[in-house]
Amino acid sequence: MRRRTRRPAKRQRRDEKLVGLLVAAVLAAALVVAVVNWLLAHWWILVVIAVPAVLAGGGRLHQKQQRARWEAARTQGLRYELAQLDGLHHSRFEDAVRDLMHRDGCQDALRVGGGGDLGADVKATDPYGRRWVIQCKHRRNGLAGSAVGTPDLQVLNGTARQVHGADIAVIVTNGRVTAPAVTFAEQQRLHVVDRHTLAAWAAGSRPLWELLRAVPPPRKPTSLS
Repeated sequence: MRRRTRRPAKRQRRDEKLVGLLVAAVLAAALVVAVVNWLLAHWWILVVIAVPAVLAGGGRLHQKQQRARWEAARTQGLRYELAQLDGLHHSRFEDAVRDLMHRDGCQDALRVGGGGDLGADVKATDPYGRRWVIQCKHRRNGLAGSAVGTPDLQVLNGTARQVHGADIAVIVTNGRVTAPAVTFAEQQRLHVVDRHTLAAWAAGSRPLWELLRAVPPPRKPTSLS
């Protein structure tokens, strides 16, 4: 009588592994088909997922393009040294602030300072749609001049948003700012550009909104962007 030969254990394990892989592949294919059919029946879920992704991608692209435009403008752009700003007439100082805002991409930057300006010397809309209202305080003697105090901030606080519709209210000086004025500005969500910040901004290092803290988030892109 011929003895029955046994299949080697190694070959048996290999066959079992192949069967397992085949079963897994069939189950995976079935799962994919089920998911596709379910999504086709619930297509609106794809829209819910896709819209935020598209908006996020568009936002990143917009920011990248804006950064490239600003870098190109900065390379060829306007720069001031503090000594130049100190030597300006106060009205020319307002012009300089307007021009720096324009350099940063605020195409509608406008000097409105003068009698009856109601606390606004420069108005501008940045490339992110935010409305800026700026009060300028020029000191011919720089740090040696009189300090900007709380009353100056109170005027800005009283008119920037209510009268001029500001998203961002700023006071700019080439001089000093008192500690109580800085505290008041923080409490009232005002922004102070002191001599140190002005030097960095005027030198063209970064646009003003990147030098200030707690700036409101961008509005949706406007025609300026």
